[in-house]
Amino acid sequence: MKIQNVDFDSYYSEFLKELENIEDLSSLNQLKGKFIGRKGKINELFKNLKDLEPQGRKVIGGKLNELKEKISFLLEKKAQEIKARAQTERTVDLSLPGKRSWCGSFHPLTITLRQIIEIFQTLGFRVEEGPEIETEYFNFEALNIPADHPARDEQDSFYLEDNFLLRTHTSPAQIRVMQKYQPPIKVIVPGKCFRRDAFDATHSPMFHQVEGLVVAEKISMGDLKGTIQVFTKRLFGEEREVRFRPSYFPFTEPSCEVDISCGVCGGEGCRSCGYSGWLEIMGAGLVHPQVLRNGGYDPERFRGFAFGMGVERIAMLKYGIPDIRWFYNNDVRFLDQFKTFR
Repeated sequence: MKIQNVDFDSYYSEFLKELENIEDLSSLNQLKGKFIGRKGKINELFKNLKDLEPQGRKVIGGKLNELKEKISFLLEKKAQEIKARAQTERTVDLSLPGKRSWCGSFHPLTITLRQIIEIFQTLGFRVEEGPEIETEYFNFEALNIPADHPARDEQDSFYLEDNFLLRTHTSPAQIRVMQKYQPPIKVIVPGKCFRRDAFDATHSPMFHQVEGLVVAEKISMGDLKGTIQVFTKRLFGEEREVRFRPSYFPFTEPSCEVDISCGVCGGEGCRSCGYSGWLEIMGAGLVHPQVLRNGGYDPERFRGFAFGMGVERIAMLKYGIPDIRWFYNNDVRFLDQFKTFR
């Protein structure tokens, strides 16, 4: 049939008849494709306009555009009706719990630090603070780390002006606490530390530590070991074993490293623990007599023990986190996993 002889009203009537039976959006989209889709009836008629004279194309083309606009309008109107009806027909199950809005979670380092502080507070420790900008005296000299000591190379520092620097550990708080209080004292000092380390899977130029210090008239290595054993078992679980290894720190004598049995292999040896069965968690020891003197205490009368641990390392061991950078990337997928640890 030539396009001049097409009955546009019959197309419109056919469309209206099929539209009446449409009840869902899927059927409506099929009807849309049938009449005004790329291969629909109306577009097929548009293709035949090329066979007409210019005046005929203008007249017939106008009628086709009018028909397409009417069909498009009714299709959109029908779509709105279907959507409104579906919204009205939704039922509410009052027995279901309400939908909870999304909320954030505590950072894993915050969770770990709170757990550490809570355990030591139950053991009678008081929480103290120290400045993040320290003098060389408090950060090094008062802790038996003179200018030529190799430990200064190990703790490559961020120096500021006039002999100030960003503290490389929380140990300077030992001297400040001793100068502030008379024995007996029992404190922990949490805080940020800074070293010129490369930012990789196990190092960060900014990290967190918790320093512990106990000074009284009768303190022994047994007091240190008992305190650390209680702490580690409460934090990691009663089934974890604790090991003390001889070590060296300028501000403690004797000194030791503290290990716990690997939670993955139970001490048998695996990749997580380097096949040793043990994981290092902190350094500790009895406070050096000269450090006691620098703090204003008489080492002939008072003795003490100290310990220090990295909060990031504790969190990595406790929650099986392989890369320290995850703590600082602000990836919500990682942080959301700690909502249950509030």
